[in-house]
Amino acid sequence: MTREKTDFWVGLFVLLGAVALVFLALRAGNLSSFSLAPTYQVQAYFDNIGGLKVRSPVRSSGVVVGRVSSIGFDNTRFQAVATLDIESKYEFPVDTSASILTSGLLGDQYIGLTPGGDDKNLDDGQEIIYTQSAVVLEELISKFLYSSASQGGSGSDE
Repeated sequence: MTREKTDFWVGLFVLLGAVALVFLALRAGNLSSFSLAPTYQVQAYFDNIGGLKVRSPVRSSGVVVGRVSSIGFDNTRFQAVATLDIESKYEFPVDTSASILTSGLLGDQYIGLTPGGDDKNLDDGQEIIYTQSAVVLEELISKFLYSSASQGGSGSDE
């Protein structure tokens, strides 16, 4: 093999490696499904957002209809507020409910929207009233351990 052919194959290998690294970075940053479709923003307040992150998907019936654009804390309501960018082609009634769900047993969290039955649809800047916070696995385990300890510590001899 000549030096030029060796340089070509090494360069091609390095280029493919760089493309693979960019792909992995986009997947890790949850940017692989970047969309330029027009959106409208709605806000949802939660008592606990768990491990929800910015750019997490917003799904309805399993279809990605938007993304979480920001997460913050409301000092007056003492709740976490998630701002959702919903694609304009998807319209939801004003009585839609939002839940923080987990994909798989220990997977990433996303917001699931369940449409209501109202005739009026959500507009830009409105709030989703009905929300359900994330289920935190640590809280469930501690409740289970606490309840089993209180039942086992009753002092009855059998």
